[in-house]
Amino acid sequence: MARKMLIDGEAESVPGVEQGTHFDFDLFIIGAGSGGVRAARFSSNYGAKVGICELPFNAISSETIGGVGGTCVIRGCVPKKILVYGASFGGELEDARNYGWELSEKVDFNWKKLLQKKTDEINRLNGIYKRLLSNAGVKLFEGEGKIVGPNEVEVTQLDGTKLSYSAKHILIATGSRAQRPNIPGQELGITSDEALSLEDLPKRAVVLGGGYIAVEFASIWRGMGSEVDLVFRKELLLRGFDDEMRAVVARNLEGRGINLHPRTNLTQLIKTENGIKVITDHGEELIADVVLFATGRAPNSKRLNLEAVGVEVDKAGAIKVDEYSRTSIPSIWAVGDVTNRMNLTPVALMEASCFAKTVFNGQTSKPDYSNIACAVFSIPPLSVVGLSEEQAIEQTKGDLLIFTSTFNPMKNTISGRQEKTVMKLVVDAETDKVLGASMCGPDAPEIIQGISIALKCGATKAQFDSTVGIHPSAAEEFVTMRTVTRRVTGTGKPKTNL
Repeated sequence: MARKMLIDGEAESVPGVEQGTHFDFDLFIIGAGSGGVRAARFSSNYGAKVGICELPFNAISSETIGGVGGTCVIRGCVPKKILVYGASFGGELEDARNYGWELSEKVDFNWKKLLQKKTDEINRLNGIYKRLLSNAGVKLFEGEGKIVGPNEVEVTQLDGTKLSYSAKHILIATGSRAQRPNIPGQELGITSDEALSLEDLPKRAVVLGGGYIAVEFASIWRGMGSEVDLVFRKELLLRGFDDEMRAVVARNLEGRGINLHPRTNLTQLIKTENGIKVITDHGEELIADVVLFATGRAPNSKRLNLEAVGVEVDKAGAIKVDEYSRTSIPSIWAVGDVTNRMNLTPVALMEASCFAKTVFNGQTSKPDYSNIACAVFSIPPLSVVGLSEEQAIEQTKGDLLIFTSTFNPMKNTISGRQEKTVMKLVVDAETDKVLGASMCGPDAPEIIQGISIALKCGATKAQFDSTVGIHPSAAEEFVTMRTVTRRVTGTGKPKTNL
């Protein structure tokens, strides 16, 4: 009996597929990253027969190598956070002296030791993800997958042999890959993949980009003692985040010793005896051991044979899907970065969970993208949930109340570090509903995760005010901001101190 899917409460069979048709799999997934593995496990638990394919493991990806666990586990969030932890100790050791710790003047840092620890961890996680699939009864194939029909996939194995399988449903979860700018000498630069696996710590680094990856690697290398130049095209870093918080991050980066080059681009890289000569569009010349291109990522969709099958993609190569993650071909679905909706690992997990519930558990479910918290793991980090001030002005008709708190964290009063923590709440003046929360400072992601639950529940400013804080903590500032910093009229523009 053919499995059925519920959409808007009505049972629906896959168009073009006769009832009772036999398939090798109920579901075949191309891509075993966070989204693919989640979809495979949940679908299998709901009774589906599931197959999944993934490229061979390697820390640095290409069109033909990848690994179970995907970008986040192997060459993204996890190894990056390990390096952030490692880099953070540099500042912590400086601060420790004022807390009575007698440290020698010179403290050595062993990059290769940390790199090996990072590599050991991603190898461990790769094995865990494989076991998760095996324990769920999912059949894993190592090789490159492509779609050859609405219900057929082809897997090219390592030795070149091709396997063909039929599936009632096909899910694409191939993620995205880092891109390089088209400038002379671009082959001398690296992407975030290579940055996580450098044999030697660079003494001098130039980072091109203004997004979270650029900011994070600039923080990592600077925290480890490297000289860092951060080059970006806009006036402020982190486009899309709250302008006021973007300015805070920029001040903190400069305070940590990172050289910022706003409104600047790179025009050429030249190999020299002293390193890589980096030429900007202002004619400035920088010398670096490493040049990191953090200029965006592109969906991994080129080699999937989508056009031949009729799956629609946009100009950037992102797969077009409806609110249930279904493509233009009813039997083919897509989740995660390859759809370029909201490119965050937890979002891919949410999309995959909703897909499995909808298709194999009779539980119509679609992703909810409202009030999703995120973080930039700069040092110190920035974390936000809900609307920025600029977004709130654009999306709401009435007045907004802006509450801010800028303070020196208690830890800094003894250490002497001059680095302010900044918190911000954006409130609808008419309804008193909290529309957005931001924080830049130590432990910001840990604090905002809790705040995001409040926003998801529709919390009001009065409810924030009536909550008793934990003292002494930075988090309590979110429930003690009683005085309005400014009121923004419905037709006004944000007034920030940039």
